[in-house]
Amino acid sequence: MEDVLAVYQRPYDADIPVVCMDESCKQLVGEMHKPVPCKPGKPARMDHEYVRNGVAEIFIEVEPLGGRRHVEITERRTKIDWAHWIKGMLDERYPKAKRVCLVMDNLNTHRPASLYEAFEPQEARRLVERLEIHYTPKHGSWLNMAEIELSALKGQCLDRRIPDLATMRACVAAWENDRNNRQPKIHWRFSTKAARIKLRSLYPKL
Repeated sequence: MEDVLAVYQRPYDADIPVVCMDESCKQLVGEMHKPVPCKPGKPARMDHEYVRNGVAEIFIEVEPLGGRRHVEITERRTKIDWAHWIKGMLDERYPKAKRVCLVMDNLNTHRPASLYEAFEPQEARRLVERLEIHYTPKHGSWLNMAEIELSALKGQCLDRRIPDLATMRACVAAWENDRNNRQPKIHWRFSTKAARIKLRSLYPKL
């Protein structure tokens, strides 16, 4: 916990940006019957029955001090998918950074070894050398700012029935653009000093 909190106290550095990432999923749900739009004095109505159209995977990346968010919707979230996400982050979204300080949970796919399963050894090593990885502790995913943004995404954009990947990607792209323009930076206030007071029961008794 203190390791992650120390990372969040770093000043902004374009050469070594701090980036948080997280992932989740959403079931794609279609309508059995066409919804009835609202009319004066009557709310919109939809049938309680629905059809399942599979599951969409969500990858979200947040740079708190840079005020940037990036979301991608995929069909899977395997080691290979994570590896390609990391390559896109390093080579496309942060090509000028010396390295990226990456905060994420310790899911079994979130390992440098995943890069070696997706790319040739020299390419995997090149990517690994541009990463500085910091894992959130077990049961401490609330320390990941990407999880907070993911919650906002689900509440503001994905809190309804979405039938397919194309629709979901369009909705998420609109949310991402609005969020980046309207709320650029994240001001993290929970510090190590505060943690040692408020969470003192978690520390060993010496």
